[in-house]
Order: sequence, then C-alpha cells, then structure tokens
Amino acid sequence: MNALLTEPVMQEETPLSSSVELPVSRETVRDLTDVFKLLSDRSRLTIVLALSRRGPMHVSALVKMLKQTQPAVSHHLALMRRVGLLGCDRNGKHNYYYLASDFLRDLIEQFFADSGNDQNMIEFEEFNLAFRQK
Repeated sequence: MNALLTEPVMQEETPLSSSVELPVSRETVRDLTDVFKLLSDRSRLTIVLALSRRGPMHVSALVKMLKQTQPAVSHHLALMRRVGLLGCDRNGKHNYYYLASDFLRDLIEQFFADSGNDQNMIEFEEFNLAFRQK
C-alpha cells in the first residue's frame, strides 16, 4: 500500500484589512465568531439544545445526558457562562443552568442593526433567515 497520510492544509486566518467595508461592526463580528466557535463543539451545542427544550438543568443531569465527567461538563458550562450564553441559579448546594437569551438576542439585534437591514432578515438563495422578538 502506497498511501500517504497527510493533515489537511489549513489556510492562515487573515485579519480584515482596514480597506474592507463591512456593513457589520468588527465588535459584532468578533462576538458572533466567539459564539459560533463555542457552539461548534458537539457537547456545547447539545447542552444549548437540551436547555432550550427542557429549561434549567442541574449539572448532574447534563453529565448523565452527555455521558461525560463532571469536570468536563463544568468546563463547557464555564466557557458558555463566560461569554454570556448561559446563566446559573443556585438552589441550596445545586447550580441550575439556563440559556441567557438576553445576550444572544442583543447580539443578533446588533447584527441586524449594524447591517442596516430594517426587515431583520438575511436572504439566501433558497431561504431567508429572520429575527423576530416574541
């Protein structure tokens, strides 16, 4: 067998030059990138989806659901709390985690405000992505 195993070549991340006009502020792009990086992890996305369906959950329920160790789950929770995706309420000795919708709502509102899109919609070729508050 004459196969070579190579790692894929990753393009180096280039900073946006100052001559590029963006309809969205650099801060908003940075904040959205941070959120998307966090949610690109399967465990963290699973936590967000579980909290969106079940409401606040104790870390032990998340440990059982993810089949991971408590320190690993706590690490995921801490990362998401640090950027404001999750909140935490203490009830006796237990912490219950919930989605902190204010942070993400504010970030999405800022994205649409920066882009100058009064309809709160991004049009793709085959679908539209819209944002509407309850």
